This record gives sequence, structure tokens and C-alpha cells, in this order.
Amino acid sequence: MPNQPSPTAALTDDWRAGGFALYVHWPFCAAKCPYCDFNSHVAANIDQPRWLAAYRAEIARLGAELPGRVLNSIFFGGGTPSLMAPETVAAVIEAARAQWPFANDIEITLEANPTSIETGRFRAYADGGVNRVSMGMQALNDDDLRRLGRMHSVAEGRAAFDIARDCFTRVSFDLIYARQDQDRVHWRRELTEALAMAVDHLSAYQLTIEPGTAFGARHEKGGLKGLPDDDISADMYLDTQEICAAAGMPTYEISNHARPGAESRHNLVYWRQGDWAAVGPGAHGRLSLPNGRWATEAHRAPGEWLAAVEARGNGDSLREVLTLSDRAMEYLLMSMRLTEGMEVARYLAHGPELPQGRVTDLIGLGLVTQAGGRLAATATGRPVLNAILRDLVD
Repeated sequence: MPNQPSPTAALTDDWRAGGFALYVHWPFCAAKCPYCDFNSHVAANIDQPRWLAAYRAEIARLGAELPGRVLNSIFFGGGTPSLMAPETVAAVIEAARAQWPFANDIEITLEANPTSIETGRFRAYADGGVNRVSMGMQALNDDDLRRLGRMHSVAEGRAAFDIARDCFTRVSFDLIYARQDQDRVHWRRELTEALAMAVDHLSAYQLTIEPGTAFGARHEKGGLKGLPDDDISADMYLDTQEICAAAGMPTYEISNHARPGAESRHNLVYWRQGDWAAVGPGAHGRLSLPNGRWATEAHRAPGEWLAAVEARGNGDSLREVLTLSDRAMEYLLMSMRLTEGMEVARYLAHGPELPQGRVTDLIGLGLVTQAGGRLAATATGRPVLNAILRDLVD
């Protein structure tokens, strides 16, 4: 699609407030989890040299389009990127280094499942440039791990975590709460146990039943008994805030907690509305160019993406310019997830005036604060953020 002039040309440097990142999507898993609606696929045989050649080609294409940028972060997501050969990961990192200068403190994250972790492999990832691992623990209860379709036990997860801690200075892991037959007592105990494992970053997500997943189909047929109701789930969210804050890991985003300095720099690029180049099946990117800010989306099916890169030299299925209204809306929706909130002046550079009467009402209800040029949800407001956002954009 040829690029057309855009009225957003004067705002091409706005991305600098968020930084610049590279997202690499590895779409393959050993098994499909029943709750997962990500673009992940089970494949018996993967031609990794062929995939590496495609990643290199896409990174070179984007590097030519975005020359001279300092790269703040690389994130290998999936799927299960810890199924990638360490030499493949290292080569992708080198391909990025050939295109962009790396920030001195660049964060290079690899998502991993406990079943794909062993010491030699993880040391090879570290030697190749990975300096942060995000582990899909999901639960510290064997029965619930089985219900979630996970292939590891609690003991295997703990062993994998110890290996990761030995190889990387920064380790995050994910937990899912509001699981079947889970109550607040058990969640509080499990979360406290997790925080005692010397973790410095924790993502805690409420189990959501997504259409098109195995859980979605089961729930539609009246299965998935014992899911906590909305009130109990909300209480579990509040328990999470309390326990993580007491452990020195306060929330910095709706579902994310970190020790000071251990926040995910890559995700902050998204939430602060920086730019990110995205390669791999189904990957979404945002690119600020002289003629506007563009949304990109790659072909979702792995075979289709690979064929497009090889045949046409471009794996994108979509590239469209974002209007000022689009940009304002994205910034509002993403930045308000952060405890720091959004810069009002930056929002106003793209969008209309905020409905100040509604803002005043929200402040009066103790749901938001407005100070120092920023608008942010309070601890009371974050659990009802969707309602706040509706109030601001309606």
C-alpha cells in the first residue's frame, strides 16, 4: 500500500516520549492451553533456519525505514519463544543490532514456559544477549495447573524458576487468579508464596473466558463450574494490590507489579505510546514516519506470513495511517492503565479537550487525580478503570 500524506506529520517525534522497541513473535507452542486466545500453534517440525531468514529480512526492511533509532527493548513473545533454538534467538538479536544502535540499558526479554527450561539452554540465551525472562507459571497448585492445561507441575515450575534466577538478573512470572473453586484465602496464600521466590516482576491476570478457546466452548455448554463471581474476583484484585505493595512490589499498571526499577521497559513503550516495530505472524506494530503514525499488522497464519516474506519481502497484511482521533484514543486508553497516568498536554496535542466537568466529578469521587500536568486513576479508581474511560470518551 503506498504511503499517503497525513495531517499528523508535525507529530512524528511524539513517539520519543515512550521510546522504541522491537517485538518478535514466535507462534509455536508444545500444546495449546484451553484459556489461550493468542496467536499460537502446535507444530511437530519447525524449520528454524527458514524462520530466522524471514525474521532477518523483516528486521532489515524495518531498519531501512526507521534508520538511526536507538532501540530500548526487544521482546520475544508467543507462543513459546523458549522453544526457539538459542542460536536463532542470538541471530535475531544480532540482526536488530545491525539495524539500530542499542541503548546502554537495553532490555531483551524472552517468554518461557517451565517445561522448556534447562540450564544449558538458558545460559545460551543469556550468552546470546537475553537479559530478562518472563515465565508462564500461571499457578502454584498442581490441580489448577492441570485444569489450565499446563504441562508442568509446581515442583518443575520452581526448579525452572531457580534456573532462570541463576542465569538472568531479571525474572518475571505470570499468575492467573479467579480460577475454578479458588477463594480469597487460597489466592492470598499462593500470591504470598510467589512473592517469596525472589521475583522482581509479577503479572497477575484474572482468568477470562474468551470466545474461540476451549474454555469458551466449555463455558458455553455449561461447563467450567466453580468460577468465582464478580465480587469475589474484585476482592482478589484488591488482595493482589495489598499483598504486592506490602512486599515492595507496588502496581505500576493494572495487572503488573514490580520492585522499583524492575518495571517491564518493553511494555512501558506500549503504554507510553512509543513506537515498536513488529515481526512475526499476527504481530502488531506502531511506526511514526514523516507522513504520519502507522498501524501495522502481519499475516496471522504462520505459513501465510512466511510465504509473504519470502515471495514479496513483506509480511504485513495491513498498514494504515492513524488519525489524530485514533492517536488520542490509543494514548488515553493505554496510558491510563499506568499508575503514573497520562500527560494531559500530550493527549491534547492529538485529541479534543477533556470533559472537565466529568473529570471534576471523578476527582470528587476519589477515582482520579489531576496534578502536575497528569491525569491518573487512583487506587480506588483502577478497579473500575473501564467505567472511568467510558466517562472520559463518551
